[in-house]
Amino acid sequence: MMNIDKVLLIIIIANVAFSIKGFSDRLFLDKYKFQIGAIKRGEQIRMFTSAFLHVDYMHLILNMYVLYIFAPIIIIKLGVVKFLILYVGSLLAGNVLTLKYHKDELYYSAVGASGAVAGIIYAAILLNPDMRLMMFPLPIPIPGYIFGLGYLLYSIYGMKKQLGNVGHSAHLGGAIGGYILMLIVYPSIFLTSTTTILLLGVPIVLLLLFGHKLK
Repeated sequence: MMNIDKVLLIIIIANVAFSIKGFSDRLFLDKYKFQIGAIKRGEQIRMFTSAFLHVDYMHLILNMYVLYIFAPIIIIKLGVVKFLILYVGSLLAGNVLTLKYHKDELYYSAVGASGAVAGIIYAAILLNPDMRLMMFPLPIPIPGYIFGLGYLLYSIYGMKKQLGNVGHSAHLGGAIGGYILMLIVYPSIFLTSTTTILLLGVPIVLLLLFGHKLK
């Protein structure tokens, strides 16, 4: 089996290489980005490839930095295979929710690893609910479970209000994917993080039940 550092490095290198290619080659970017119309025509590969493209260097660096910080928490505790399940599963969950939410907007498009990264963040929070994280604009670190709840609520609000040029649905879908997959691949977490599971689970359940009313 590959060294765990190499696996993370390969993911980061793939993101950097494909993103830089997309920065200078518009045809490449257009061919592999997430786009509702193209996916509906049968180009499902975009559900995966879009997560290795980014809009600019700041977008790329931010996602890769966050991944670099949180991925080792998962890899060290669960191993590289479960990390990959969480990463790819969250990636796809983010794009599935985006496809569902924007299904009638044929020209809607997006790129970025944010869905996958959001899933890894949530998995890490479940492993260590008391970790301290920064949430802009608050100047002080807050417990991970508070950050996770705030992130969920902000993403739901962002979807509803279409805030900024941000893929809130991908972030939210990725977070939900990371949450659910973490419970599946590491069920003993029910014994160690029960309160956090319940706290983060309430808005997720409400979203799954009433999400259709966000539009």
